[in-house]
Amino acid sequence: MQVHPSSPILLFDSGLGGLTVLHALREILPEAPVIYAADTAGLPYGEKTEAEIAARVAGLLGRMSERYAPRLVCIACNTASTIALGMVRDVLEIPIVGTVPAIKPAAAMTETGVIGLLGTAATIRQKYVNDLEAQFAADRKLIRFPAPELVHAAEAKMRGEKVDLAVIGDAIAGLRDRQFGDVIDTVVLACTHFPLLRDELQQVFGDHVRLVDGANGIARRIAHLTRGQPFSRSRADRAVFTAQPDSRPCFAKTMARYGLDELALF
Repeated sequence: MQVHPSSPILLFDSGLGGLTVLHALREILPEAPVIYAADTAGLPYGEKTEAEIAARVAGLLGRMSERYAPRLVCIACNTASTIALGMVRDVLEIPIVGTVPAIKPAAAMTETGVIGLLGTAATIRQKYVNDLEAQFAADRKLIRFPAPELVHAAEAKMRGEKVDLAVIGDAIAGLRDRQFGDVIDTVVLACTHFPLLRDELQQVFGDHVRLVDGANGIARRIAHLTRGQPFSRSRADRAVFTAQPDSRPCFAKTMARYGLDELALF
């Protein structure tokens, strides 16, 4: 398939969590044009039903693909990927890259054999996660804990607000309080928002716990699927939002750090 050099990679997330994937992608494909799409009108996904998420994500990506003609779509959201990835692939005729919890690398890293998994309630209950556990961590102990409050904390941090470490502490305590939680040495950040809080999470967990996310693996997959394709920007990379974007200068400055110099309403 002939790909126009200015055809963008579309990174989609419920909010700003996908910026962690964008950062990893910039390291590998700095020349690739990107549109970052945030469904801020639908945030948070973790509190919606599977049917609501599947219909919303497929509908939005269908309309965005018509408008922006991307060469590839990355669903940079664990919740949306574990629920809607198959439906989106049925609807769109371009490569679709999903985001799944990094259980495989975590299983290889752990020394105690006990892995924590922090995600949204919708993500951690999915059969997809059960399958990953059975395939890669059958001889390990995987302890799951829903931490939706971390999504809000990450969004607030990106808006320039101070992170409440008590919120971080509550999420970690919930994980630690589960059976075998006291010997967790590796934690999967199963929401793309959570690596935005890596410093705060590491501070509360302590240096003896390793935090694992899938951003680098996703970026490598995108690079593989676009190998040999020409890249050329015809305009600045931009972010589009389904709700009116934050108008404060600090937010624009944050987005500019990720190379997103235009902010607009979808």
